[in-house]
Parts: sequence; C-alpha cells; structure tokens
Amino acid sequence: MSKKVLILTGDAVESLEIYYPYYRLLEEGIDVTIASPTKKSLQTVVHDFIPEVETYTEKLGYKLDSHAAVADIDPADFDGLIIPGGRAPEYIRMNEKVQEIAAHFLSEDKPLGVICHGMLVLTTVRQYIQGREVTAYGACRPEVEAAGGIYMEKMLHVDGNIVSGHAWPDLPGFMKEFFKVLNVEKNVTV
Repeated sequence: MSKKVLILTGDAVESLEIYYPYYRLLEEGIDVTIASPTKKSLQTVVHDFIPEVETYTEKLGYKLDSHAAVADIDPADFDGLIIPGGRAPEYIRMNEKVQEIAAHFLSEDKPLGVICHGMLVLTTVRQYIQGREVTAYGACRPEVEAAGGIYMEKMLHVDGNIVSGHAWPDLPGFMKEFFKVLNVEKNVTV
C-alpha cells in the first residue's frame, strides 16, 4: 500500500519548496495531496538572493492547483506532512484547522518535514515544539525560540520525526532525510 503525504500550504508558497517535494514524492510512488485554506489555483513565488539587497527578493512563480481545502482534511489519513515556506505560512498558520493538522503530526510522532518559513506554522502549536531542536530560515529564529523550540544554526536538522531545513538550497538533503523518517529509502539518491 502506498504511503500518503500531505503538503500544507497556500498562496505565496515558495515555488521550489513546493514543486521539489511534490515531484520527488510522486517519483517514489507516494500519494500526495496539496491542501490549502481553500481548494484553488495557488500563486507560487520565487525567493532569491541578490548582492545589493539585504534580504531575499520575491517574484511571481508558476501556478499550482491545490487538491483539497484544509477543512476537508483528516490528518489521520496521512503518513507524513510537509510544510513548505514562502509567505504562505504567515497566513495559513492562523487557520485553526491548519493548527489542528500540525498538532496531529507532532502529537502522533508522524513524519513531518518543514522547510524555511514553514516553521512559523509549528510556532502556533508551541506545546509540541517546546524543547525540540529545529532549523528554519534565520528570520524565523525569534518565533521558534519564543515558542520554546531550540533553534539550530544548521542548514538541515533532524529531531526524531521532525525534518527541518533552512531554505530551498537545502531541498536535496531535506527530502533524503524526510524519506528516511517516512521509511521510504529504496530509491532515494541525492
């Protein structure tokens, strides 16, 4: 029986941070559902770094359809969860169902991959990340620490069921570690 993974996101998700995991999961024969606050065509964004700008830049990326609204998701139906970054986590984290889904994966010790700003979602269910070691985009450090998490100054970190990554350049290692936690290792290469 195929594993089932949920990708939880919304508009302004970082393009690479959703497309890379989505296609890697499909390549491994994993059933993937992309859920957003409403089922719709999502506008992705491209974050990049240029020398003359002190923070990342943002441009519009490709469109990508979500498969379901978060209200229609039963997290018990899924073996793993991935939360990509971009700006989507800033607003989806306010959705109570998003918080319920994240809490389910943490309380049930199920595989959970969080990249970049995706960690902002976990800061809303702080009781489950207190004392846990995670990494995220550096600007998320204050929120991680305020929620009781231990911010690791690393590009990639695994703490039990949580695989966390700093940003999109870390996706190859991120997915390799996520597949290990999900117990899907047969064809995983970087």
